[in-house]
Amino acid sequence: MSHTTYMILGAGPAGIQLSYFLKRAGIDHVVIDKARIPGSFFKDYPRHRKLLSINKVFTGVKDPEKNLRWDWNSLISDEEGPLFADFSRAYFPDADDLVAYLDAFVRFHEIEVEYGFDVQRVSRESPRGRFIVTSTDGRQRSCDRLVVATGVSKGWTPDFQGVELCEHYTDVSVHPQSFANQRVLIVGKGNSAFETADALIPTAASIHLASPTPLRMAWQTHFVGNLRAVNNNLLDTYQLKSQNAILDAEVQQIARRGKEFDVTFSYAHAAGEVETLTYDRVILCTGFRFDASIFDVDCKPELTDCQRLPKMTSEWESPNVPDLFFAGTLMQYRDYKQYMSSFIHGFRYNIRALSRILEDRYHETPWPTRAVDLSSPEIAQALLARMNVSSALWQQPGFLADLVQLDSGPRHAEYIEELPLDLAKDKHLARGRWLVLTLEYGKEKAIDPFHVERVHRRDVDNAQHSAFLHPIVRLFVGGQERHEHHVLEDLAAEWAEPEHVEPLEKFVGSVLAGDLDAATPAKSSKPSPIRSGFLPTASVREAGTT
Repeated sequence: MSHTTYMILGAGPAGIQLSYFLKRAGIDHVVIDKARIPGSFFKDYPRHRKLLSINKVFTGVKDPEKNLRWDWNSLISDEEGPLFADFSRAYFPDADDLVAYLDAFVRFHEIEVEYGFDVQRVSRESPRGRFIVTSTDGRQRSCDRLVVATGVSKGWTPDFQGVELCEHYTDVSVHPQSFANQRVLIVGKGNSAFETADALIPTAASIHLASPTPLRMAWQTHFVGNLRAVNNNLLDTYQLKSQNAILDAEVQQIARRGKEFDVTFSYAHAAGEVETLTYDRVILCTGFRFDASIFDVDCKPELTDCQRLPKMTSEWESPNVPDLFFAGTLMQYRDYKQYMSSFIHGFRYNIRALSRILEDRYHETPWPTRAVDLSSPEIAQALLARMNVSSALWQQPGFLADLVQLDSGPRHAEYIEELPLDLAKDKHLARGRWLVLTLEYGKEKAIDPFHVERVHRRDVDNAQHSAFLHPIVRLFVGGQERHEHHVLEDLAAEWAEPEHVEPLEKFVGSVLAGDLDAATPAKSSKPSPIRSGFLPTASVREAGTT
């Protein structure tokens, strides 16, 4: 039985990305996958083949780091390539192009993957012993630390009477003509549901989409997993009375009547009215969940109440199975439906952070830092440089943060890049004084996001009312947030004008002088999903697909 320090389950974009970083660090590991190619999930999904992860090739920007703000498919590397733009120029590219890109990335960086290893069982010698991974053909591998990067690979089925009569997004026909003149109910309101509905508009007699929770648009929530404009043609047909509808309703039961299906709904509105409607087809588009069936009881990770995701610490480690970590879309447990950890353009930075966590924790390689002169102009310029270029802070707004440790020495501060904010709170901020930089959207939500009163560029004293993505620098003292400084929003997201620079330098100067240390603690920012109970429940919630 061969042994490695690390084993990564899954050769999708997450497993490949982590392998790149471990290889660069010279850390012994292996990637295993049951398929014969990397990224095999994307050979099948999304079913209609159009990715929702944008590929903006022409940005007018030369800086490769900044360009990643609009490249949602490329993996990150010191070599800055290969890039997804080499494989497609389409803004919403075909999923097959992602498969080709991942294969090229593996070949270019000589990432070793053991294909055809179909995991049947994961066991452990003892509570802190080696993990033993067994394949369906009897092969075995062992490792000291296991990283699960298998994604949410199993279709999630809601619980109501007659659910077995439904077809599933995973295998329903993608040929619109097979739905000609039929009444179709789609259970779910995520992108997979609307992707399916959009394809059926020309042929189906009527299309209804139903779930208990109201529709959420990505351009309202800033979460790209909510409904995207590219999939929302059905909304137009609904509002213009073209036989299609969106229902805020819970399916209570489905009964077959001949070739038809009677579906009984309980409406979320209309005073809880119950109604039965008749359809020719019912399709479940209710997302995917983590498949934990391969784990023995003694090393099975604790799951959320709805069984969709594994729970994990701020270091993406299972809280009940030491040395079991998670990478990729599973990382979304820490920021469920708030930030971008469920997508490549979010989790690629999480994985870089995870590799640094592993190097620091197990291999005596501390998280990289750099010294900055302990002066307001120097610290302000360091913060400005990062806020104007960083793709990690841009893609993970409010989740990843830069930290400046002000107590590291009499003449300099230590600058730390791209820590998960929850990890910073757990491991760092309780000691001494820190400045914390994030990019975030305004907290004041407009009813119409296309009709927002912007803060005038000369009104820097009201920068906290900025609505668009903008930098926030917070002062933490002994773990308590004491003050926050908002850098005025900018249409081009370029914070280099006097209205951006001068107030920031003044704020940093006040911090260094100690003027704000004893200030009344600032109002806490939006609580993390872990503390607010924001994680998915057993009700129908659409995870959607990338």
